[in-house]
Amino acid sequence: MNIDSVNFENELNPQQWRAVETTEGPVLILAGAGSGKTRALTYRIAYIVGSKRATPGEILAVTFTNKSAKEMLERVNGLLNRIGWHSSGSERLWISTFHSSCVRILRQHIDLIGYEKSFVIYDDSDQLAVIKKACEELNINDKIYPPKSFQYQINQAKNQFQSPQDLKKRRRTFMDEKVGDVFQIYENLMKRSNALDFNDLLVKTVDLFRTHPEVLELYQQRFRYIMVDEYQDTNHVQYMLVQLLAQKFKNLCVVGDEDQSIYSWRGADISNILNFEKDFPEATVIKLEQNYRSTKNIVEAASHVIKNNSERKNKVLWTDNDAGSPIVIKEVMTEQDEARDVVREIQALARDEQLSFNEFALFYRTNAQSRVLEDQFRSHQIPYKIVGGMKFYDRAEIKDILAYLKILANPKDNVNLLRIVNVPTRGIGKTTVDKLETFADSKGLSLFDGMIPALEEKILDSGATKKVLEFIELLTNLMEKRKDGEGVRDLYHAILDGTQYV
Repeated sequence: MNIDSVNFENELNPQQWRAVETTEGPVLILAGAGSGKTRALTYRIAYIVGSKRATPGEILAVTFTNKSAKEMLERVNGLLNRIGWHSSGSERLWISTFHSSCVRILRQHIDLIGYEKSFVIYDDSDQLAVIKKACEELNINDKIYPPKSFQYQINQAKNQFQSPQDLKKRRRTFMDEKVGDVFQIYENLMKRSNALDFNDLLVKTVDLFRTHPEVLELYQQRFRYIMVDEYQDTNHVQYMLVQLLAQKFKNLCVVGDEDQSIYSWRGADISNILNFEKDFPEATVIKLEQNYRSTKNIVEAASHVIKNNSERKNKVLWTDNDAGSPIVIKEVMTEQDEARDVVREIQALARDEQLSFNEFALFYRTNAQSRVLEDQFRSHQIPYKIVGGMKFYDRAEIKDILAYLKILANPKDNVNLLRIVNVPTRGIGKTTVDKLETFADSKGLSLFDGMIPALEEKILDSGATKKVLEFIELLTNLMEKRKDGEGVRDLYHAILDGTQYV
């Protein structure tokens, strides 16, 4: 492996190269839009490995989406191949999202904070189901206090690393007290199901590090270099996680742009990037200000808007690109006027530029905006295709089969057990399920663990008992196949066969 055999410096602009070669100590890279921050980060990782400052396994790089993590990993591996470095399994790069990194850590150590390693991860709809159950236990009227409002408040609290007790102490309003009560029951139900929500992945990792310093020391020692992308969008619990991991070596490089902070509504705290130099007075600050993506007109217009932001660092974007087309701004009175104007523009361009309709793309911010546009397209005979819609993993049949697979991994998972207990229909109705749930709750058991004791105490009639026993037998047989080492593909077919789902 020879880093000198490839001249990375010639492939970057001066500021990007400075970001690459400044490897030691805290570094803040202020990267304007389109300034090549991902390029700088990937070259930085390759440079650290190539100059033998660390092995890939000693580097943690965190991004905000799986797609960007995958792209970064591919680009880094390409650069490492160029300098003749080939990874072994033990030296794999940790380039992933915050949540994925935390899952890897928790799968190894979560038993230290009272969970089983086979924990399942609930999505938003699963989480809402548990919150509804908590509201039922507290006799809260969901017409007056919608469960989704509790979901939002609980998620916001977790983003700030606040517990139910913290909310109850705060208690500025009557709603705060109710949220604290629902939050506490919710946490108990989640623990009983051996389940975590998405925010828990971060919260429980911070909790693990704070209560078990030996585990924190293990990962502090492992990650000699830490890099965080989109730092302006980190929330408080992500900030805490980064601060804990970086304590030992302080080789923390964060990349972001305070002018692109748009996620405060989901807990992002812009002060994390604005106060980086207060957290690390010795930090090196590097500005990437050359834009490679946009035309001069776009860059200059954006800069004139952004300079009015009250909370920002002093940086000025510029570009060597052409001036490009002028920006056109149109004001309209109503959404119908807007849709009609869009249609007129498309028709004019199609006619004057000899373009077909499939050469146009129309972007809008929310799905609700498509309706008036669709109405206009139909009335003017303009063919169109809506891109998006229901996600694959949100489809009922996909969630059903995944629920079976999750139960095989974690039988304590009440939410997914309730989803499949009568899917496909097997005659286990709501009355039967309610009786089983009430019994399990009274014994402090998960629904699955409470089924056999409930049947032994004859809480159901003979017909319902027979159907529940058949369901238990079905799951038990599938669990045995899993224990025998059958892979997911074979389990999937076993589920389809055993349940006659098809």
